[in-house]
Amino acid sequence: MVDAVDTNGVQPPVDVPVNPDLRWYIVHAYSGMEKAVERNIQERIARAGMQQKFGRILVPTEEVVEIKNGQRKTTERRLFPGYVFVEMVMDDDTWHLVKHTSKVTGFVGGVKNRPAPISEEEVQKIVSQMQQGTDKPRHKIEFMVGELVRVKEGPFTDFNGSVEEVNYEKNRLRVSVMIFGRSTPVELEFAQVEKT
Repeated sequence: MVDAVDTNGVQPPVDVPVNPDLRWYIVHAYSGMEKAVERNIQERIARAGMQQKFGRILVPTEEVVEIKNGQRKTTERRLFPGYVFVEMVMDDDTWHLVKHTSKVTGFVGGVKNRPAPISEEEVQKIVSQMQQGTDKPRHKIEFMVGELVRVKEGPFTDFNGSVEEVNYEKNRLRVSVMIFGRSTPVELEFAQVEKT
């Protein structure tokens, strides 16, 4: 088979689906093994020579900011732990290839050996959510005004209070704590409180 080449002699990007029958399916994998499943499926596709029956493989992640030992650190978090999205043509060969991949427990939706595809719109929502997380990472722990928290360190240890204000830039929040029967606002760092 000859690769598609446009008039400038440049090959189209790899992520452009070539086969019009490609549909997205959700594959259930062992939790924490999503990237390994993605690699394993890609290796099996290459060994079987089925590249025309497969498109993209997606492990949706987002970037989150967390504070560890006073240091601001950006890490990657899975949006759907235990799930891998595979764009493929569903037939007996491709079903067997994916289903019998190491660390895959099966497909989500549909009947036993005929899984139901998800729509391109659903996948686009996930991709835009991933892009949003890359452009502006969310905080690993998000506090809401009015939420109850417990102070776990500092002079107000073991006091409970209600969140009045959250400042993600400074990683601080103002908590209203009851001291001697009076509600007192206290400025605390994220690391000094925990959700109740």
